[in-house]
Amino acid sequence: MAETIVGCRIVVEASHKHQRKGGLYHAKIDITLPGGTIAVNREQDLHQAHEDVYVAVRDAFDAVQRQMQEYISRQKGHVKSHETVPYGRVSELHPEEDYGRIITAEDEDIYFHRNSLLNADFDGLEIGMEVRFNEEEGYEGTQASSVRVIGKHHIVE
Repeated sequence: MAETIVGCRIVVEASHKHQRKGGLYHAKIDITLPGGTIAVNREQDLHQAHEDVYVAVRDAFDAVQRQMQEYISRQKGHVKSHETVPYGRVSELHPEEDYGRIITAEDEDIYFHRNSLLNADFDGLEIGMEVRFNEEEGYEGTQASSVRVIGKHHIVE
């Protein structure tokens, strides 16, 4: 990777703001690459450990290393894939028994309890409302551990 670095600038500054304690250090690293720039700006106010210049510099280089690894992965086409959260519609509501059911696009029937609903009131739910949910295995099969009602504008993956 070093052969593709176009430029690198490293700045370590000592802060003079704190007179009752030792000064805090601020480390900045900017690396210019053919496809972009990696910039790390470690603020001294974030970490009291940055009273030690070596810790401030180490933290900055650790952050640069993580960003370089991400840059290399993107250049090689390795992209993190995020698992799609299951999607469905409310198909049944039983408020007297504190539960409902969701039907998925694959016609799977999923149980959910009133307490699993995160962003809406159970009594305000209606049949046909679109939801996303997390699944877990329950006593009687698959159930939704958390259910979120989807607004009007959403993306179904």
